[in-house]
Amino acid sequence: MERVIELHSENINNNILKLIDRTIKQYGGSYRIIKINFEDPDQDKVYIKLAVEAEGDKFEQVRRILTKTKDEAVQTHETTILKPSLKDATAPPDFYSTSNHPTEVFIRGEWLQVKNIRMDALLVLRDGEIYATQLRDIKQGDLIVCTSAGVRVKPGEQNEGSGEFAFMTNEVSSERHVELEVRELAKKMKTIIGRGGKVYVVAGPVVIHTGGMIHFQDIIRKGYVSGLLSGNALAVHDIEFDLLGTSLGIDLNTGNAVPGGHSHHLRAINAVNIAGSIAAAVADGTISSGIMYELVKNDVPFVLAGSIRDDGPLPDTIMDLIRAQEAYTAMIRDADLVIMLSTMLHSIGTGNMLPSYVETVCVDINPAVVNKLVDRGSAQAKGIVTDVGLFLSLLNQNL
Repeated sequence: MERVIELHSENINNNILKLIDRTIKQYGGSYRIIKINFEDPDQDKVYIKLAVEAEGDKFEQVRRILTKTKDEAVQTHETTILKPSLKDATAPPDFYSTSNHPTEVFIRGEWLQVKNIRMDALLVLRDGEIYATQLRDIKQGDLIVCTSAGVRVKPGEQNEGSGEFAFMTNEVSSERHVELEVRELAKKMKTIIGRGGKVYVVAGPVVIHTGGMIHFQDIIRKGYVSGLLSGNALAVHDIEFDLLGTSLGIDLNTGNAVPGGHSHHLRAINAVNIAGSIAAAVADGTISSGIMYELVKNDVPFVLAGSIRDDGPLPDTIMDLIRAQEAYTAMIRDADLVIMLSTMLHSIGTGNMLPSYVETVCVDINPAVVNKLVDRGSAQAKGIVTDVGLFLSLLNQNL
């Protein structure tokens, strides 16, 4: 069933059309434009009439976002509804669930910017501030924002027209000029690091299997990585390559399996266990090269989040899921740019933790990975479809 939304906007320069498309698709809806009428072209005013099809509650969210954010000057003075939590890790049934867009809440006559915004969180009033808080962290007595009354969402419009990433749209294609995209990404990284900003990398073991670790090590040495988020596998195979010259028992120089190679990853884990930690293994000379070596030597923090499939794991791998999530969230809290290298689950997980204004680049040989990331709400993610080893080689050259 279609329902109609009418907008009077002062943003003709594609911003309002992108906002419409992104918002409706984010909530699983579809739409068609019934009418666009330029009310006053000299003053950049336009009237848009849409037919929107979405489930009842999602339609209402779409309607509120579009009618409240079409112009930054739009104000609303609906009374914010605050209700107490009656039990830890619970909220009133009509609690407001966040997106990852910048959000404000109208409290005592002023708009308060939500702190630590992320998707799939609740809004809690504490000490005069509004915090995006996960359900598991709600405490009895917390004041929870309920319904969308008094809530204003502002989907970001980054890099419109003049940004260095303007050429990279959210649509994913394998036909783009990869060298150009990497060159522009390198410029962006130089700018961010040059002003003291933060660039975080989410990486999977494919970085090792494709031979990209040599280039990644150099990028770390050059100071362009503020922190690494990964799983057990990348670290294990990186250390395996340093100790035994293989990755998953395969000689990366010849592509051939080596005798007894199936046990090499366990031998790598054992060596680190003997030392006590990755840092200790670097300190005592057990580990003498590789990504983990460079991270330790250059004081670059890392978080390894474990999974049910992990062998070992390494002593540094966090096997408590909630602790791992919290460590990821803490690391990327000040992120300006996040680069995701061929690791679908860690990329989607990290994307769910990021505000929509944090620039995000997902690199994978499979376009579906980038699409999955965007489909799960990280609409800001840009895709570079290429081999990760090639990407890291080109990026290193441009840095």
